[in-house]
Amino acid sequence: MTQIVGIIPPLVTPFNKEGELDEVAMRGQIRFMLEKGVHGICVGGSTGEGYTLSLPELRRLVEVAVGEVSGQVPVIAGIISNSTYDLIARAKSLEGFKLAALQVTPTSYIFNPDDDAVVGHFKAITTAVDIPVIIYNVIRWNILSADLLVRIMSEVDGVMGVKQSGGEIKLLADLLVRAPKGKMIYSAQDALLYPTFMLGAHGSISANPAAVPSACLALWNAVKAGDHKTALELHNLLLRLWNTLAGNTMPSCVKYALSVQGCPSGFPRLPLPVATAKQRAAIEPAVKDLLDYVESSRIKPAKSPALK
Repeated sequence: MTQIVGIIPPLVTPFNKEGELDEVAMRGQIRFMLEKGVHGICVGGSTGEGYTLSLPELRRLVEVAVGEVSGQVPVIAGIISNSTYDLIARAKSLEGFKLAALQVTPTSYIFNPDDDAVVGHFKAITTAVDIPVIIYNVIRWNILSADLLVRIMSEVDGVMGVKQSGGEIKLLADLLVRAPKGKMIYSAQDALLYPTFMLGAHGSISANPAAVPSACLALWNAVKAGDHKTALELHNLLLRLWNTLAGNTMPSCVKYALSVQGCPSGFPRLPLPVATAKQRAAIEPAVKDLLDYVESSRIKPAKSPALK
């Protein structure tokens, strides 16, 4: 398995006004992220409106991303599905691409399977394809417990770790203490990236890195350097930004935050609306204050680690 550590933005998916993939904007966004020095990228996640993508669209999105990255950093593909059957079909369609991992949610509809069925769900995909899996623990009414996640990581060799998003920070803390040796625990707790990095999270795959990668890289580097004064100031600024992004239109707000930085991000896919004038008025100064602080703090983004 490729060792994936650090800041891994889950990219937005640019659409045009007709709701079709905007491949030119997608390539521009990837170049923007690489220029900032991110340690990897993820496509097809929640921030990327992956729940709206057909199988052919997901495959094309991954094809564009892998081609544009050209081996510079690891690429993760998100799969959001309500059945093991569809999950495997989507995963198999991506086998020909150089992917470091698949980011896979538990089922998201209202009927939750029991623990044995969840273990079987993840075992089935790792048996069907030879691509490591990161469990994306985000579904609000189907949050997997620490006990279940540790069981899956222990019993299913192809599961490389967990992206902990839903639930409280204690769940992430428990995973960091209890995860089997060699398993990766990523933070997707956007309001609390600083404390999760201090606790030892192996990186972040979350919306703030997608919106302001340079600031999240600066936070990561400050924590690693033991510069907690700078880290706390970055946390406060990131929290202010997160409070302008969070909510039911989060992908649209992230797209606007990127546009403020000159990064192409396209339109959301209906019924998701574009960011409102009120949201834009709050997002723009929050982004600019963050970027000004990063520039003045002289914390330079670390170079992407070599692939292992």
